[in-house]
Amino acid sequence: MAFLSDTLSRVKPSPTMAVTQKARELKAAGVDVIGLGAGEPDFDTPDNVKQAAIDAIRRGETKYTAVDGIPELKEAICAKFKRDNGLDYKPAQVSVAPGGKPIIFNAMMATLNPGDEVIIPRPYWVSYPDMVLIAGGTPVFVDTTLENRFRVQPEDLEAAITDKTKWIIFNSPSNPSGAAYTREDLKKLTDVLMRHPHVWVLTDDMYEHIVYDDFEFVTPAEVEPGLYDRTLTVNGASKAYAMTGWRIGYAAGPEALIKAMAKVMSQSTSNPTSISQWATVEALNGPQDFLIERNRVFKERRDLVVSMLNQAKGLSCPTPEGAFYVFPSCAGCIGKSTPEGKVIETDGDFAEALLEAEGVAVVQGEAFGLSPFFRVSYATSTEALEEACTRIQRFCGSLS
Repeated sequence: MAFLSDTLSRVKPSPTMAVTQKARELKAAGVDVIGLGAGEPDFDTPDNVKQAAIDAIRRGETKYTAVDGIPELKEAICAKFKRDNGLDYKPAQVSVAPGGKPIIFNAMMATLNPGDEVIIPRPYWVSYPDMVLIAGGTPVFVDTTLENRFRVQPEDLEAAITDKTKWIIFNSPSNPSGAAYTREDLKKLTDVLMRHPHVWVLTDDMYEHIVYDDFEFVTPAEVEPGLYDRTLTVNGASKAYAMTGWRIGYAAGPEALIKAMAKVMSQSTSNPTSISQWATVEALNGPQDFLIERNRVFKERRDLVVSMLNQAKGLSCPTPEGAFYVFPSCAGCIGKSTPEGKVIETDGDFAEALLEAEGVAVVQGEAFGLSPFFRVSYATSTEALEEACTRIQRFCGSLS
């Protein structure tokens, strides 16, 4: 269409949302579909958080707020960073937005000029490269491997940095792989970044509280205090508190960057929903013990899915440290044919044929920049996961 912008032609719609929508449509049409595409906990928002929202409505907290967050929420976020990460921030260093995605988008819009490069490890969350492109920057990808359990190696990071590099976007635990970095892993990367003072760090810690097997979560500015003045530490309420639809993301970083991000928000979304902000105050300040029980359930599901997928012919699935995804390789299925004679040439073909044959919706690895893999979200019931994995085994077994 002639009147659409050139910028839009560089951007793809979100593949994860497309898979989830396709699964919804097939279900609505009466097809027996198990959707493993959505990155959304199946748990409900905790009752105390819902009650805080109801109380806020009754108090009349329903007006515009400060563009980037109410003072009470900024205080709660400062307390969270101190409690969980040992990081000291003032409220003026905190930004609140309608989700983690707008936080990252605002940071890119506020800082990128044409020609600026942003390093993004692969596999990546689907939105990172497109947000960089919308803001006029250039994504530069650093590949990881199954052998390195999808962790960036310091020498590869070093090789990707140029005088045009402005940011690295870092995500641990990772969407889509669930890979998380130990303190030692992270120290090797922060040592590289300390040699390049012009490179800023955007760390997406959205899955911080969803880790297993006594894994200790750490964030870059905590591991290397020397990066504090050029790090934007991003988090949100969506995953840990099962508040995806409430749309609250937040970040802390240098005051000048936070002000610039508020400027972008002032001319785009304005403030996040007032009621959601009050609910998040309670989420951050209230009891956190429910996280332990939910992680126990997620871990059981992870172990089930990893075990069953590794029993499927042609699949290889590493055990992730966190988040609620696995990212198995389907390399052993590439080149094979379905009983109908369709050749599986790509992970996209694999995902499509699996949906057609068995009604299981997964997201192809190509969407995350790394093939031949696919992403499974195990944020759904154990019964559904067991049935889905049985169908995947059957599908893989049918290929010849």
